[in-house]
Amino acid sequence: MTTEEITHAEDTFLIPTYRKLPIALVRGEGAYVWDAEGRQYLDFYGGHCVTLLGHCPPRVVQALHRQSSSLLFFSNVVYSEVRARAAALLAQAAPDGLGNTFFCNSGTEAVETALKIARKATERRGIIAMQGDFHGRTLGSLAVTWNSAYRAPYQSVLPDTHFVPFGDLAEARQALVTTDDIAAIVLEPIQSIAGMVQAPPAYYRELRSMCTDTGTLLIFDEIQTGVGRTGTFSVAEQYDIVPDLVTLAKSLGSGIPVGATLVHDDLLPSIEYGDQGSTFGGGMIAMAAVEATLQTIIDDGLMSRAPEVFHSIQVITGAHVRAVRGRGCLIGLDFGRPCAGVLSALRDNGVLAGGSGDPNVMRLMPPLITTEKELSCFADAFEESVTQHH
Repeated sequence: MTTEEITHAEDTFLIPTYRKLPIALVRGEGAYVWDAEGRQYLDFYGGHCVTLLGHCPPRVVQALHRQSSSLLFFSNVVYSEVRARAAALLAQAAPDGLGNTFFCNSGTEAVETALKIARKATERRGIIAMQGDFHGRTLGSLAVTWNSAYRAPYQSVLPDTHFVPFGDLAEARQALVTTDDIAAIVLEPIQSIAGMVQAPPAYYRELRSMCTDTGTLLIFDEIQTGVGRTGTFSVAEQYDIVPDLVTLAKSLGSGIPVGATLVHDDLLPSIEYGDQGSTFGGGMIAMAAVEATLQTIIDDGLMSRAPEVFHSIQVITGAHVRAVRGRGCLIGLDFGRPCAGVLSALRDNGVLAGGSGDPNVMRLMPPLITTEKELSCFADAFEESVTQHH
């Protein structure tokens, strides 16, 4: 099918919920993708921050082939060798105390699970969330997502959330002390969609301390920062803290849908049979992808590559932007002016990148396997694109 034929078919038969780029991709390998007409793009967008190992990473593809040839699926009513191996590897990679996993199918499900666990464990209902955060579109996750455009149609059925400014300790403390019903504080440690916004390390440490003092649980939504994208498996490690709950998705399965909620040892006594459930969560295909993804990251020492890529992007773009935000392979370029033109020009010059809720900020989510060759390719395209829209 041509791009025109693919576009027509999707526009005819799919509900129009997404604004799409005018390209139809048919193949991917490493840091590159190709469209229906064979044009190559350097992918520094990663399908919404998903392809941490690039496209079709060989060990993941091989693992999927092996698993699909033996057992596609059986539910959690039975034990599974591949699930056991994936869970053990995830516990090995996770921060100390967070080696207990609930597998689901997506990031929003992982957040829902964390909120449910927090409310039951604390016997409280209230949640503090951050202005600017995005946590998902199912009702529980939507309730703690800041953008009112997402929440407005469903406001009548959403539980109340106390939203406070991200990075403002005084406001968070005030919200905690004015009610004794706060079960958890939930936040994206780096607000990706909001424009790659982060706070000083002391902020996260003080939040941890405040939660400990008040018996409130701290939930880190690491659906974008996790699995080594920022240089450590959990970005919390860079702040020298351990959250009570961590949510993962996106990079965890190299493109196979999977989510996970990591639960601290201290919360296990509050969890009982039947509290959580998912027919497809922990399915064999997803577990094969998780195991191969984690094994590749660990064996190849790829997490150490993340800060190197960040530094290279800083050098390449620094003269043209007001600031380079984020950590590792989760990068925001603040142009100090609307960047839509540069973003479009980059695509015309063969590089895929992303916008954000801040019209001045372009997002880059390159894979950990990014080499000097890809960085050079990006540098040339970026220079050309900025020159066109100076």
